[in-house]
Amino acid sequence: MLPRLAMRVLRSTDPKALWKFSWLFGFKGMLSVQRFKRRAQQGVYFPPFLYLSILNSCNLRCQGCWVDVESPRESIELERLHRLINEAKSHGNSFFGLLGGEPFMHPQLLDLVEQQSDAYFQIFTNGQLITDKVADRLRRAGNATPLISIEGREVVSDQRRGKKDVFARTLRGLDTAIRHRLLTGVATSVCQSNIRDLLNESWIDELIDRGVHYVWFHSYRPVGPMMNEDLGLSREQLVETRQFITEMRAKKPIGIVDAYYDHDGQALCPMATGISHHVNPKGGVEPCPIIQFANESIDDDRGIYRTLTESSFLKDFRETTARETRGCVMLERPDLVEGLVKKHAAGDGTIRQTAMQELQAMKPRHSQWLPGDEIPEKHWMYRWAKRFFYTDFGAYNRLEKVKPLSDTVGQDEKPLSTLHS
Repeated sequence: MLPRLAMRVLRSTDPKALWKFSWLFGFKGMLSVQRFKRRAQQGVYFPPFLYLSILNSCNLRCQGCWVDVESPRESIELERLHRLINEAKSHGNSFFGLLGGEPFMHPQLLDLVEQQSDAYFQIFTNGQLITDKVADRLRRAGNATPLISIEGREVVSDQRRGKKDVFARTLRGLDTAIRHRLLTGVATSVCQSNIRDLLNESWIDELIDRGVHYVWFHSYRPVGPMMNEDLGLSREQLVETRQFITEMRAKKPIGIVDAYYDHDGQALCPMATGISHHVNPKGGVEPCPIIQFANESIDDDRGIYRTLTESSFLKDFRETTARETRGCVMLERPDLVEGLVKKHAAGDGTIRQTAMQELQAMKPRHSQWLPGDEIPEKHWMYRWAKRFFYTDFGAYNRLEKVKPLSDTVGQDEKPLSTLHS
């Protein structure tokens, strides 16, 4: 698998893009994780991976989206983005995720990428605005990878994303990025309507044949103003998803990303470990993208480093979550999230100002923490990389002896290890 993947990437990626990925994300990214680990041992948490929602606007209307796509545009201007990124770089960071809305609707996105030549960007996009001109600028910059979301084939894509011909238009953007030799990925939020179409080997083969370099499968999270609980995965399907990812990693010449498990298959939350936090389109600093509450801003006079490392709100969120669950606290314990928000009098980070009502309407459901069904990585490369650079970093050493959600639900939700015995 590994030699074939390496040859695919070498043959199909622009040399400058490959070099910048290897240096800025690979080598410097590893150094930033090591700095994070040393700081964390001193009780100082500055995440090596910052995710920035640079605007709320979007050209699609996806089911279950928690972003204020219908509201007047809010965006982080270029000057503020430069200030944030430059300070983060001064503390060892080199990687930044750019989200929306649709990031390519930000008029200064490409300027940001070009001017921040010593930073690496992953752009979360629906791909429909990737034209030849856009792709050429990204290729010449070399320091960005488009991660293009595909939520189903023709019929499901139109249903999930609220427009017509979404699948075809997304594939055109995907093909444009690949044709310009960009390091290109595909992301899928696995849910009830697409799990059979996209969580299978033939879809992986199709992406490989198309020239895609990596895929990112994550489970659908029913949150926000238009949460659709019916699309959420069952416990069995969550285990199925994890099993599929580990098997395909050991078999297929394509990178496969996940953000919720260590090398032994133990669940983790990037927010709870402190490795990642989120900035919303108004500049508010949030625990993660789906927890839309903030007490601090990137415009704080202290600067982004002190703002994050001195935040009692973020500290309490990390520590309380890690004591209660290895999974997603928003899905498993919305009551706990509500309590933390009220304790710190955190502000609603949305434009619609209904985040608390939405939170109170949520019902507990399974996330990535599935005790009894841990599935270790099968391929040595993923085991090695995660062991050293993507673990829980000791965050769960004080995990309470709480009763996991899986032990409090019905008979049909028992661990699969007991169902199959």
